[in-house]
Amino acid sequence: MRNLDLFSQGTQSDILDTAPLAERMRPQTLDDYIGQEHLTGAGTLLRRAIADDRLFSMIFWGPPGSGKTTLARILAGETKANFVSFSAVLSGVKEIRQVIDNARELWEGKKKKTILFVDEIHRFNKAQQDAFLPHVESGLITLIGATTENPSFEVIAPLLSRTRVLTLKPFTSDHLVAILRRAVDDSAKGLGKLSVRADDDALEFIAGISGGDARTALGNLEAAASMAGEGVITAQTAKEALVKKALLYDKDGEEHYNLISAFHKSMRGSDADATLYWLGRMLAAGEDPMYILRRMVRFASEDVGNADPQALVIAMAAQQAFHFIGLPEGELAIAQAAVYLATAPKSNSLYAGYGRTKDLINKTGWLPVPLHIRNAPTKLMKEMDYGKDYKYAHDYPDAFVAQEYLPDKLQGTVLYSPTDAGFEKTIRARIAAWRDRKSNEGKK
Repeated sequence: MRNLDLFSQGTQSDILDTAPLAERMRPQTLDDYIGQEHLTGAGTLLRRAIADDRLFSMIFWGPPGSGKTTLARILAGETKANFVSFSAVLSGVKEIRQVIDNARELWEGKKKKTILFVDEIHRFNKAQQDAFLPHVESGLITLIGATTENPSFEVIAPLLSRTRVLTLKPFTSDHLVAILRRAVDDSAKGLGKLSVRADDDALEFIAGISGGDARTALGNLEAAASMAGEGVITAQTAKEALVKKALLYDKDGEEHYNLISAFHKSMRGSDADATLYWLGRMLAAGEDPMYILRRMVRFASEDVGNADPQALVIAMAAQQAFHFIGLPEGELAIAQAAVYLATAPKSNSLYAGYGRTKDLINKTGWLPVPLHIRNAPTKLMKEMDYGKDYKYAHDYPDAFVAQEYLPDKLQGTVLYSPTDAGFEKTIRARIAAWRDRKSNEGKK
């Protein structure tokens, strides 16, 4: 096997001598790999493909530190194919063409396959991803991509159809503790040669704050070891070394949408505790408070609606309060409004009714306004019967009179159907009474 890396610096031994602990501790075989058993366990598709030397094009999708690159390197070590690795951040179509030309020469000259590993494949644009298609389809290259982003959104459909997406999960706490323990005990590549020991409580603490990320966990362990010197890493030592853990959050990525979805659905589900938790997660991670407030204003109309008309007032008041006070004090106004929305009576009748309205307009087009409710500011319009026979509601008892307001073709159409939730029960009763009066007066 010939392992090519277009952007490698120095030899493997040079890299290991100076690399961070996370790089030095990368497992070299599947047997050494901890976690992701659904992909690496006995009898799995990946295991069989390696054993038979019949790898297929695939995309590793998982969060940072879940072992995507490590798995690709293991494939490089266990396959008989030529293995080429490069990063989408540093390369483009020119480099792809170079790889394709080399792959063709190897296949035509030696019948040797080429595996192309592309890290952060989501960073390639459509044209760059298109460049892979004919060569993946012909079998000239076996493509292995790695991405932290949802391939459904970031990888073009034709390429997705020619690959298999293998999902990697965040490492469990038990997996991370095992990885950390191995690093502590390893005297060749790990911390064993430094005579550093670690309490179980310390490893569990480090694993717990590392968010399922093995690279982060090993980095945290290395930081704690630098404080422990040749002593023992305790939970207290680890806490002092790792003052604050940055929360997992990418405002441009999937986690952004996952958290706002959790926040919205917790409010819809009337769970005040979960609402506060997801709100706190987003604010602690640096989300724009105005974005959260915009979503809350939308929620007030979409999910609460007229079941509690005050919800929209409260949401707008929170926006004004935060704009006036700012961070961090203004967060409390957001929290107050979020809890109000979560505990308010819920109705999506307004949302559903407006949706039906838009659908109806799309189907029926621009129906003319009935003459009797048209505006008649000029003599000509009055002569054309604009406004003729219009009944002024305030001239009648309770400011109500039986009169048609919809276009002729739509008379009798019901778009808004309030529920019995909250204030909508009152609205429902009013509408029912008006409809009865309209029906009775129409019979006279």
